[in-house]
Amino acid sequence: MAFAPQIKIPATYIRGGTSKGVFFRLLDLPEACQQPGEARDKLLLRVIGSPDPYGKQIDGMGGATSSTSKTVILAKSSRPDHDVDYLFGQVSIDKAFVDWSGNCGNLSAAVGAFAISGGLVDAARVPKDGMATVRVWQVNIGKTIIAHVPMTNGEVQETGDFELDGVTFPAAEVQLEFLDPADEGEGDAGGSMFPTGNLVDDLEVPGVGTLKATMINAGIPTIFVNAEAIGYTGTELQEAINGDSKALAMFETIRAYGALRMGLIKDVDEATKRQHTPKIAFVAKPVDYVSSSGKTVAAGDVDLLVRALSMGKLHHAMMGTAAVAIGTAAAVPGTLVNLAAGGGERNAVRFGHPSGTLRVGAEAKQVDGQWTVTKAIMSRSARVLMEGWVRVPGDT
Repeated sequence: MAFAPQIKIPATYIRGGTSKGVFFRLLDLPEACQQPGEARDKLLLRVIGSPDPYGKQIDGMGGATSSTSKTVILAKSSRPDHDVDYLFGQVSIDKAFVDWSGNCGNLSAAVGAFAISGGLVDAARVPKDGMATVRVWQVNIGKTIIAHVPMTNGEVQETGDFELDGVTFPAAEVQLEFLDPADEGEGDAGGSMFPTGNLVDDLEVPGVGTLKATMINAGIPTIFVNAEAIGYTGTELQEAINGDSKALAMFETIRAYGALRMGLIKDVDEATKRQHTPKIAFVAKPVDYVSSSGKTVAAGDVDLLVRALSMGKLHHAMMGTAAVAIGTAAAVPGTLVNLAAGGGERNAVRFGHPSGTLRVGAEAKQVDGQWTVTKAIMSRSARVLMEGWVRVPGDT
């Protein structure tokens, strides 16, 4: 029997924020994969090493966590006033599908640098030294991201002294502006930042009870509940939850019924095919705790505590898009996030997560009785880890 040889595709492996992913230029993909569809999904699954019943992604580029099972496709933008189109694919680890329903805020930090280095940004718009402003169209959610990328002697500067909790080594700071980050909404969501029309809802979850919940479409659809209502303190690290199958099942049930209430799905069973969105997170008022690195986070250093799950597991730090949701919800008086942070009006919040702390700013206002947010701002960093070609069997 003859076996197809491997093919090689130009690719770059990049850390962005607290995530890692394989980046491609659209025109470097095989022709059949330059359009959405089965061929593209099969290729990305094979690149990452999914589906893997062992849950390790040994035969691929994935790292067997939601933070490292990611792909990005970039192209020159045809949209006015934008430089690059950014498409994100969250690859399932144990199932054969790629979730295209949301953005990755962490990898957004690497998009500008890759676009500049890959020739996707007009050279006339890139300074030799200083700060390059890259205008990104986020294809998954139809939103604009502005990335401020440092340049030195005509090259993207990746090294620096900016420290990001959840990342071991310092690097250059990349500031991101998420413009008008409230989701347009799907189904019954109706384009509202709060798809149910309420800042806080009573969410009935069979087998769990009725929980107070803030459900928001900003950055990424997110369901917030109070930590104490589900038996937690908000100081938990990954091992406290990810090794508890009953806890994970409870969170997935809450997520499924929240997705239904938000109009993102029509039946709770659909949640299994939509792992990337919505996110589920729990909040608490500040208390002292020790982060996963052993560093103490003092109650006085943060406004609130937040823990969030991604792809069915507690995240080791915080998803960038969920940070946008946190900052936005904190800016709206009366949400569970705002109340955990002490209530009142605010345009920035610093929250504690398993790896440390993160600050995110947001500008929210009420227009004709509806809350809207003009932008959310946060800083991340990014670094190229490897570049060249990724190989996959030719019959993929």
